Amino acid sequence: MSRASSFGGVILAAGESSRMGRDKALLPWPPLAEGQFSKDTFLSAAIHVLAPATDFVVVVAGKNEVELTAVAYINGASVVTNPDPSRGQFSSLQIGLREVLNRGRDAAIVTLVDRPPARSTTVRMLRDAFEESPLGMWALVPEFSGRHGHPFVAGREMMEKFLQAAPSDSAREIEHRFLDRIQYLPVDDPFVGMNINTPEDYAALLAKS
Repeated sequence: MSRASSFGGVILAAGESSRMGRDKALLPWPPLAEGQFSKDTFLSAAIHVLAPATDFVVVVAGKNEVELTAVAYINGASVVTNPDPSRGQFSSLQIGLREVLNRGRDAAIVTLVDRPPARSTTVRMLRDAFEESPLGMWALVPEFSGRHGHPFVAGREMMEKFLQAAPSDSAREIEHRFLDRIQYLPVDDPFVGMNINTPEDYAALLAKS
């Protein structure tokens, strides 16, 4: 039996980008020819990818709230703020998922802002696969070359497990507790497992693009 879910999009963007030296959410993307400047960023590109597959997109910001709000609003997304991002990424995930549930949706497509966004076809594939999955499956995670990544889809049951978790828990720990409720979907999209943490990482990414 398949499900009919309503989806909210969540972008986790509250990190301080200390190793990058500037906010990763605002890094230009996609790369253009030398001398040209992209009007889009990792954040705006992620919004554009999630928006067609979701009813709304929420950006979880931290101390960078002011800077990210302008980008989010102009691209049709909204912002919620993690008042204490030092608690870690899991706290931002909980804030974003709570917003999805508060808005009456029963599934979330969650991604990180510190990477190029997955392809729109990948996001649509993940959504379709989740809708066609058995009701006993609570989440769907993309996999590229044996590496799990983002965006992932969480149904209401998985969202509630994340929200009920102790502050000391992590998303990975919750995932491991409920492996029998998670489906891993192979995708042909290297961006799902990529992390961009330093200026060197970003330069290497631009060189390949």
